[in-house]
Amino acid sequence: MRLVTFENPVRQACIGALTTDRRIVDLNSACALYLRDVEGENAHVRLADAFVPANMRALFEGGDTSLEAAHKAFEFALHLQNGAAGPQGEMIFYAEDEIRLKAPIIPKKFFHTAGNFREHHEEATHAGFSHPVMPWIVFFQNVDAIIGHDEAVVYPEHLTQELDYELELAVVLKKTGKNFTPEEARDYVGGYVIFNDITARDIQRREMKSGVFSFCKGIDTFCPLGPWIVTADEISDPHNLAMDLRVNGEPRQHSHSSKMSVKIPEILSHYSPMGYSAGDVVSTGTVSGVAAFSGDPKAWYLKVGDVMECEIENIGILRNRVISWEEAYGRKPSVLAKQEVR
Repeated sequence: MRLVTFENPVRQACIGALTTDRRIVDLNSACALYLRDVEGENAHVRLADAFVPANMRALFEGGDTSLEAAHKAFEFALHLQNGAAGPQGEMIFYAEDEIRLKAPIIPKKFFHTAGNFREHHEEATHAGFSHPVMPWIVFFQNVDAIIGHDEAVVYPEHLTQELDYELELAVVLKKTGKNFTPEEARDYVGGYVIFNDITARDIQRREMKSGVFSFCKGIDTFCPLGPWIVTADEISDPHNLAMDLRVNGEPRQHSHSSKMSVKIPEILSHYSPMGYSAGDVVSTGTVSGVAAFSGDPKAWYLKVGDVMECEIENIGILRNRVISWEEAYGRKPSVLAKQEVR
């Protein structure tokens, strides 16, 4: 399934699944209808809220039980008429233009992996970057910075003049756990999602003088995630996916998930002593082709009006436009402190 979080026409937050003809199935309503009409359950609404809650993190907290219930509801819905209604008269199906996609999940913790693609380290070295980009660098993302498909990345030009992109494959965990082996890690994978790790490179270089960076990647809207989560059963091998990022249609990053130095089970196991919650997200590192390490960084850094398209094979395309601070907030950022070394 391709699992989405969306706002319906009356701005209610829902979770759904995408059909092959691009309709959105409201999974909670479909589950309630299935429980009433097929299972004969009188408490179908209450049970649907327990099995397939209208919140993506809560769905993953239900583990395989909830994911299997969602899949069963989805398959049931595919046999319904397009205008079918739920038990309380609510819509089961929505057209894409009737809803607004949101970030598919807001995790409790978002684990970053840096330096996993050696090609990214090699291009950084060639460009004379201040620090090596080595594997097993892990840090946490600010989950409040997460945005979804077609939502805008706000360019804080008072803070940075070097806004960059980083295409990444990310994993969504389907159960809580810690201290597990790579062999056990496969049981924790719930699905895969596209992540664009927006980075202020000038801030990053200053932060890395201390060996730690966070602010450069955690600014509001710097975490596009989406457009949906593809469940693990749909991806037979996550290390066999083409990866591409375009800016205004121009190819920037082109690589393949097979080029990871450390594979996903090892990544998940390595971080597991910190403990995972169901619904947590783990990125796997970016590929070569970022603006900072190109032959002409100033020409490649993002600008207001740019449109980024992040594409990963068998998952989809995550698209985000860059807008100005004033367009986003309707005021100039004069009250904010500048980020500079003193």
